[in-house]
Amino acid sequence: MGETLERNTILFDAADWDFDKLKETYNAIEEIALNDLGLNVYTNQIEIISSEQMLDAYSSHGMPLMYKHWSFGKHFARDQIMYQKGYTGLAYEIVINSDPCISYLMEENTMTMQALVMAHAAFGHNHFFKNNYLFRQWTDAEGILSYLDFAKKYIAKCEDEYGLEEVEAILDAAHALMDQGVFRYNRPPRLSEADRLAKLARRAEHEEMTFNDIWRTLPNVEEDDDEKEERQAEVRNIKLPEENLLYFIEKASPILRPWQRELVRIVRNIAQYFYPQKQTKVMNEGCATFVHHYIMNALYNNGLIGEGAIMEFLHSHSSVVFQPEFDDPRYSGINPYALGFAMMEDIKRICEAPTEEDREWFPDFAGAKDWRGVLKDAWANFRDESFILQYLSPKVMRDFRLFAIADDAKENFVAVSAIHDERGFRRVRERLAAMYDLGVHEANIQVVAADLDGDRILHLRHEMHAGRKLSGKTRDAVVTHIETLWGHEVKLEEKAA
Repeated sequence: MGETLERNTILFDAADWDFDKLKETYNAIEEIALNDLGLNVYTNQIEIISSEQMLDAYSSHGMPLMYKHWSFGKHFARDQIMYQKGYTGLAYEIVINSDPCISYLMEENTMTMQALVMAHAAFGHNHFFKNNYLFRQWTDAEGILSYLDFAKKYIAKCEDEYGLEEVEAILDAAHALMDQGVFRYNRPPRLSEADRLAKLARRAEHEEMTFNDIWRTLPNVEEDDDEKEERQAEVRNIKLPEENLLYFIEKASPILRPWQRELVRIVRNIAQYFYPQKQTKVMNEGCATFVHHYIMNALYNNGLIGEGAIMEFLHSHSSVVFQPEFDDPRYSGINPYALGFAMMEDIKRICEAPTEEDREWFPDFAGAKDWRGVLKDAWANFRDESFILQYLSPKVMRDFRLFAIADDAKENFVAVSAIHDERGFRRVRERLAAMYDLGVHEANIQVVAADLDGDRILHLRHEMHAGRKLSGKTRDAVVTHIETLWGHEVKLEEKAA
């Protein structure tokens, strides 16, 4: 569409913005996103917030309607001090995987940055959320806002009825186990979010109808007979080993009261919501960065933004995709924006003007011309690990100067195990892809046995990756948090995978 848009009056020529400019610019961006790139997005909802509201959103995982917890306040205070002292900046946007898709824009942004953010978040991230298979499988974009509203009100009610300390004890333990509170491969049958909310509404209505103020201060130790039978049936159907610790605890813990089980369930559902995002950082940010780069250049090429705006955009974009060298003090690993954007630009190049090397490595799409279709297929059907393994080209490996090192802890030296040759490129690609496997970074702890009718000891097993054991401090902390929720002895063994 960059070639076919009619040249129009410039959308803005200064840093200041107003809602009319935002609307007109959004319409121009939407035309390119939908009619040129062919993106498929949720309905957009754009909200303008202050820097303090952005800090607040930071501290609560970027989620609206988030319940209160001391850890969010700790993060807010830390980020606020760093921002005020000038040690760090703020994101220009936060976007929520929901339907409608909510994009937060900072009111301090210039008009150019507001345009960039709308292209990046409201169309790039939005398309990825709606179409990637992990998000389609594991998240409920239509139900998340209603669920967060329920969670916030439910936790506030629990704090009123049972005390802040009791609620915090459960939330602290559940938060500490969030990484082990997700279904990675299989999930049990579940109600749709609409059915679940209807069930919660019926429960709340029942509690209100049977409310007796005399019993208000007494803890709710009894469980409805039907709910208890339903829960116990779920426990009987759990096949061990079980990877989702929070799910097993929620269903089978001998000590949790109904309201405490609901708190564990809330934390578990939120952990599951974020699970796809942890597996698609390179792809998600790469998609959004590719989209905003294409759209902003299309606006400029068609006379809709001027020289000042495109220079401001390019300065910001260059900072976003900057990759520090390994010996640079700013180096903290591979920048997901840089790698994702470089790979997606490279896919476009391979489709349009492939080399002989490209045709050898990517025979399925080299020279195919339809780079939009190739990219949209990748965005829909891959996560970071598989995307890198399938699409990382020798050119990008050369541009990033990637090579592999074999590091044996028993030796006082390291060996370069893969360089820039045919065999080396494939090994580098495999090694880099493996770095994005969550199993490398998160402990795989599973429930292997629980004698619910006897001593009630919970037996866990840590499947070690590459022989790496948990540190003593981590091991003790894990056991303590689980014992808080289980109420009985917990034994954790470690086993080589």
